[in-house]
Amino acid sequence: MVMKYLQNIGRSLMLPVAVLPAAAILMGLGYWLDPEGWGEANVVAAFLIKAGESIVSGPSMSILFAVGLAFGMSKDKDGSAALSGLVSYLVITTLLSTDSVALLQSADPENVNAAFGNIENQFIGIISGILASVMYNRFSHVKLPDALAFFSGKRLVPIMTAVSSLIVAAILFLVWPFIYSGLVSFGKAIIDLDAIGAGLYGFFNRLLIPTGLHHALNSVFWFDVAGINDIANFWNGEGEKGVTGMYQAGFFPVMMFGLPAAALAMYHTAKTKKKKTAASLLMAAAFASFFTGVTEPLEFSFMFLAPALYVVHAALTGLSLGIAAAFDWTAGFGFSAGLVDFILSSRLPLANQPYMLIVQGLVFAVIYYVLFRFLITKFNLKTPGREDDTEEQVTTKEEDSDAGKQDDISVMAKEIYAGLGGDDNVLTLDNCVTRLRLEVKDLAAVDKQRIKNTGVPGIKEVGENGIQVIVGTQVQFVADEMKKLRK
Repeated sequence: MVMKYLQNIGRSLMLPVAVLPAAAILMGLGYWLDPEGWGEANVVAAFLIKAGESIVSGPSMSILFAVGLAFGMSKDKDGSAALSGLVSYLVITTLLSTDSVALLQSADPENVNAAFGNIENQFIGIISGILASVMYNRFSHVKLPDALAFFSGKRLVPIMTAVSSLIVAAILFLVWPFIYSGLVSFGKAIIDLDAIGAGLYGFFNRLLIPTGLHHALNSVFWFDVAGINDIANFWNGEGEKGVTGMYQAGFFPVMMFGLPAAALAMYHTAKTKKKKTAASLLMAAAFASFFTGVTEPLEFSFMFLAPALYVVHAALTGLSLGIAAAFDWTAGFGFSAGLVDFILSSRLPLANQPYMLIVQGLVFAVIYYVLFRFLITKFNLKTPGREDDTEEQVTTKEEDSDAGKQDDISVMAKEIYAGLGGDDNVLTLDNCVTRLRLEVKDLAAVDKQRIKNTGVPGIKEVGENGIQVIVGTQVQFVADEMKKLRK
C-alpha cells in the first residue's frame, strides 16, 4: 500500500518535473555566457538566468510540486485541487517564515532559528500537494446546509485545506527547528572524518533532497557555519590545495556521468510503447544534469516511483565524494557540479588533478548504468516508462476511420457507465494511458457482460472495490464522456 502510494506521488510529479530540464539548461547557458557576473555584465545571460531561475529556484519548484501533486493525486484531476495545493503551500510557508515566527515568538527576526529561513522547499511543496489532494478526495462532494450551500463541494476544498494546513504548520513550528538543527549538528560531527566524512555528507545530501533538508548539511560544508566555507574558499584561493573543494569534487562524476548513465538505463528498460515518452523526459533531464549539474528533474523522476533505487543513487554519491576526497582530486562549483562549472573551476589555483574526476566519472557511468539496469529488470522497478499503466498490450479500434468516432465514444461511455451501475455504484473515476480505473460500492452490481459488449478488450477487478476497464488509447475521451454523465 505504501509503495503504491509513493508510486502515485511519482506519477503525479511527472507533470511539474517535465518543465524543469529546460529551465535548468537556460540557467546553465546564462552562467556559461557570464560565469563571473551571472548576468551583471551580459544582458542576454541575465535574461536566460532569470528565466530559468523563475522555475528552478527553491520556492518556484516547491510551488510547482504543490500544485502538480494536488492535481495529479486528486480523484478526478480537478483544478480546484490544484488551487488548494497552492493555498496549502502559501499558508504553511507564510506562517513559518522568519518574520511570522519572530512575531509569534515576540523575538527579533535575527534571533529566529535558521531552520525557518529554509522553509520554502520541495518537502513543503510535496506535503502541501498531498494534503490538498486528501482534502479534495474527502470533501469535494460534501453538501452543506442551504444557508452555506455556496461553499459546498469543490468550493469547500480550499477552505478545508487551509484549515488542515494550520494544523500542519503548528506541528512543523515545533519539530522543524529540531530536525534542522540536528542535521547541522550531525554535519559538524563528521567534519573530522576526512574522506569518510565527505562520503557520509554526499550520501545524506542526496538522501535529504526530497525533504529540502539537504540545505542544513550544505550550510555546514559549503558555507561558513562551521568554518569550512568550501565554496567561497575554493573560488577565492583561500585554503589548502587538494583539500579545499573536497566537499564539492565528488559530485562532478555523479552529475556529469553517473546520473546521465542512469537515465540511459531507465530509457533502455522502458516499455517499448513508452520509450519515446520516457526519452523526452529522461534525455532532457540527463542533459541538464551533465551540462548544468541540476539533478532534480532526473532524481524526482524516479525517487518516488522506485525509492530503493534512489537510496542506491545516494550511496553511490557518497562513494564518489569519498573516493575524490581520499585521492585529493578537487574541483569546485558556484552554480552546480555540471560541465560549465567543471571547465571554469579546473583553471583555479586550488584545483588538484581535476581531470581525474573525468576518469572517475566514466567509471561511475558504467557502474550506474549496469547497476540501475540490473536492479530495474531484476526487481521490476517502476521507473519512467515502466509504470503499471504502461504495461497493457491491447488492440483497439483507434486505427479505424475517424467518421462517427465521437458518436461511437459517447455511446461506449454511456454503456460502460451503465454497466458499472451508474451514479448509484461508481465512487471514483480516473484513467491512465489505456485503462479506466474506478472504485465502486459493490462489484457484484457491475454488469461485466454489458461492458464487454461495447468491444473493450478486457475487465480487471482490483481489490474489494476496484475495477479497471481496458479501453485502449482512446480512454481519455471515453473517461471525459463518462464524467459528463456523473451527477
